[in-house]
Amino acid sequence: MVRALDAAAVRAWAAACVHSLEALRADIDGINVYPVADSDTGSNLLHTLTGARDALEADRDAAGAGPALATLARGAVLAARGNSGVILSQVLRGIAEVAGDQAELDGTALAAALVRADVVATDAVARPVAGTMLSVLHAVATTVGTAGTGPASADAGTVAAQAAKAAAEALDETPNQLAALAVAGVVDAGGRGVVAVLDALVGVLHGTEPEPARTLRAGAAPVPPQPRAWEVMYLLEGAEEAALPALRRALSALGDSVTVAGDGAGNHAVHVHCGDIGAALEAGLAHGRPHRVRVEPLMTPVPEDTGAARDNRAVVAVVRGADLAELISAEGVPVLAVEAGAEPTAEELLGLVTETAAAHVTVLPGDVRLTGAAERVAGHAVLEDRDVVVVPCASPVQVLAALAVHDPDRRVNDDVVAMAEAAAATRRAELVVAGEESITWVGRAQAGDLVGLVDGEAVLIVPASAASAVETAALDVLERLLAVGGELVTVLTGREAPDGIGEVLAERLRADHPEVELVCYPGGQSEALLLMGVE
Repeated sequence: MVRALDAAAVRAWAAACVHSLEALRADIDGINVYPVADSDTGSNLLHTLTGARDALEADRDAAGAGPALATLARGAVLAARGNSGVILSQVLRGIAEVAGDQAELDGTALAAALVRADVVATDAVARPVAGTMLSVLHAVATTVGTAGTGPASADAGTVAAQAAKAAAEALDETPNQLAALAVAGVVDAGGRGVVAVLDALVGVLHGTEPEPARTLRAGAAPVPPQPRAWEVMYLLEGAEEAALPALRRALSALGDSVTVAGDGAGNHAVHVHCGDIGAALEAGLAHGRPHRVRVEPLMTPVPEDTGAARDNRAVVAVVRGADLAELISAEGVPVLAVEAGAEPTAEELLGLVTETAAAHVTVLPGDVRLTGAAERVAGHAVLEDRDVVVVPCASPVQVLAALAVHDPDRRVNDDVVAMAEAAAATRRAELVVAGEESITWVGRAQAGDLVGLVDGEAVLIVPASAASAVETAALDVLERLLAVGGELVTVLTGREAPDGIGEVLAERLRADHPEVELVCYPGGQSEALLLMGVE
């Protein structure tokens, strides 16, 4: 067994990777269902590693492990195809960064390199998703050590074996993390490629050529595909590192599966799935010079009539406040948590919808801005094979009301109507702290005063100096909400809400409105002390 990875071992590893991926290409292509079922992940990984190997074979001056890995990484970035190929190129880049100019890597150095590979690969992806090859890479990094430390053994062969075992175990878990994989009955195709690359490393360092039996959990025979949107890739020269986040945001507004990955020498491989090829190129032109452009039609499976291979429907939510997001997620509803004052990116919303693997998706956004963002994405080309319906909500309490009546056994259209009616019928109120002096319909509010709003209109102002100001204002707003009747009051407490406010409101309702039920949850929102709804 080889105790350290030197230049000869790096060259042997590159050749072994190509050999392994050649053998597995068809199998990996066959299980490619996420992010798009275009059956090319195995081919893309093979093309990327073949380009990397060829670059290393042409560079006979790379005498140490570090220089050899650097050449391998540069070749991979230049040859990268597809989302998986770009990510794999960044795995090699991360390893090369740690290797530096070292002549060889022992176990500790290899462990640190694999940890760095996880970080670099994840940073290249605009929106990392659990259940993909990134999850497999993270499991490897977690197993072999944390940044700067490795496992107890300093033997490279042992570290490689630990990494390959962790990757295989993580691969088996991917269907439990990503709905699209579970529905198709397969593991992640890109993750399978990561396992193959690490198995090849084990074979080189242990002096064997194993082809371990790894499960693919292949489901039924693939259904005939139909074209959808485009996969756009190009190399970008001259882009500044500081501008890359802006480029990722611009591409995310156009589509999904966005990666912008560098080779450490000023070149970047850009990848996006979108419906507007020209806009994707223009985004690159704003930051550098695109060249070696490749555009391919994306493919997606035709939904089966039986409904056995894909769930008919899903409901997802977009809200503000971590506590509220956790509350909704606990009910089994996929949820996207958005920071106060921010808008979700198109990439985030597209990911929320596509990860359900459902043909019909109902989106419940928690306020007016979130509703607008969801409606803009609902017609995106990437979602053309799905029926996406946005139920307008002006407050998170309306989201909760809609979820309370959701019935998956109802017909889809009837269920959407029921949720929309429940949201619209829920009167909403909020108690906020005035940030500055302002004029309202009920008078002048000074900075720091409490302002109560019902259905978006100011109805009272309570000076911040008043005794028990929050309790007084909250009770007043509740009375106004209940003036036209109601059976259920829902209260979401914000980050700055006083302790015990829920008990105070419950006690008052028991005394004055015994027929009304109150439920109070921590919402975690920062924009309002209290959010209230009456049904």
